[in-house]
Amino acid sequence: MNNLAEQGMASNIVGMEEYPEDTPPLIEDFSQYLPKSLPPADLILAVGLSGDINMIVPMVAQKTGAQSVIIPIYGPKQMPPGLQQEIIDSAPDVTIVFPKPFCSLEPVGDAPIDEFASRFGKPVLFIKADGFIKKVEVLRGAPCGSTNYIAKGLWSTPSGEAELASAHKLHNYPCNASTDTDPAVGDTSLHLASYQIKEAVKRGLGFAVKTAVVDHSICKPEDCQKECLESCPQVLIGLDTITLNQEEKAVVDPATCGYCEICIKECPLNAITIETGKFKLD
Repeated sequence: MNNLAEQGMASNIVGMEEYPEDTPPLIEDFSQYLPKSLPPADLILAVGLSGDINMIVPMVAQKTGAQSVIIPIYGPKQMPPGLQQEIIDSAPDVTIVFPKPFCSLEPVGDAPIDEFASRFGKPVLFIKADGFIKKVEVLRGAPCGSTNYIAKGLWSTPSGEAELASAHKLHNYPCNASTDTDPAVGDTSLHLASYQIKEAVKRGLGFAVKTAVVDHSICKPEDCQKECLESCPQVLIGLDTITLNQEEKAVVDPATCGYCEICIKECPLNAITIETGKFKLD
């Protein structure tokens, strides 16, 4: 939240409540945790809450009149799928999104969420380079502030190395994303965060230097269960990293591919490899 305030959102924050880290994971009576005084609000951000205390968020939305809620997911222990569905069911008239992680947030067609996502969420960079990075401007940054940190560190980096350098720099930043593997996506939230900043660098430069590639002479849809599509972490958080062409053969998007190699391990036909080069983006 400090980064949001420092980046010009301080005047938009009408209230803030904190809960201790030792809040019980299982709660029967939520009323005791409901703040007694809540100002009217358009958007609720529920950041860093773990376990049952997340169920208080729809109650806060109702008390403030907010119709929009963002609950970022940083790790598998924070928000089991069943709890996520319970929250949605408890507030059918409220738009609730669960970006996994926070830096994957994009506009969803809801005005308050989209206004927030226009400034904070999935990173977007403007990059000038002539073999080396000459200028990096953050057009949209991760809510935690990592994008600004990474952008400053990319100056003078060789263009072909910037994509990988951005991920390394993220690991040097106190990112909130968990290093625990999330069984819902088969990867860690920290890795997912690194894929988002790498994509921002790729799009800023107009090319990728590394990606998974499908050999369509080997890919035979009739002999598989689309394991690559079903296992890609980026697909599982809502991106079109792997799609199917008219022949039902897999196609990998170099811009969003994090080259985690999960699709390679899952493909029963060994039709996917990781390649390096200069892949122009659509």
